[in-house]
Amino acid sequence: MPPIPGSGLAKGLAVTLRTMTKKTVTVQYPDVQPELPPRTRGVIGLFEENCTVCMLCARECPDWCIYIDSHKETVPAAAPGGREPSRNVLDRFAIDFSLCMYCGICIEVCPFDALFWSPEFEYSETDIRDLTHERDKLREWMWTVPAPPALDPGAEEPKELAAARKTADKLAAQREAAEQEAAEQEAAEREAAPRDSARPEQEGRE
Repeated sequence: MPPIPGSGLAKGLAVTLRTMTKKTVTVQYPDVQPELPPRTRGVIGLFEENCTVCMLCARECPDWCIYIDSHKETVPAAAPGGREPSRNVLDRFAIDFSLCMYCGICIEVCPFDALFWSPEFEYSETDIRDLTHERDKLREWMWTVPAPPALDPGAEEPKELAAARKTADKLAAQREAAEQEAAEQEAAEREAAPRDSARPEQEGRE
């Protein structure tokens, strides 16, 4: 049976009429900001205090877009006559986001949790040179990094957290014992004070 002339047009108009009655799902960006998932790969933030200048992130980067400069400083010896160790001091940490392909390898291989993903993505520039973010700019992105998700109720406590809590409890117990000992010593001195002051009076009467 040959198709009825104009049936295709009628079907198309029927689809148009059905969609006209539905609520639109278009987000009016930038007036309305999108709700991004917490693991969005927007920009990389640097927590400089954790960086040990191991260069692992720069070596593993497939785009070679991470630039790190450092120098060595001598640290005073822990004990008199001991050897003075040296440590790396970070001078420059920069990421060229015009080359970065957001693979996340640098964040995964960092052994000291110095790099983090931030969901911020509004950092376009008119000059490509401004897409190279130095460590001060990377530090600013750290304030936009979301908090880590909560652990499952049945998950084991991280070893680092357990060790830190154990050390804190030990220090608190030592502090409490020292305070108690000081209180007992002070109480003993108060009890002994009247006895010592009464002895000269007794000796004078005799």
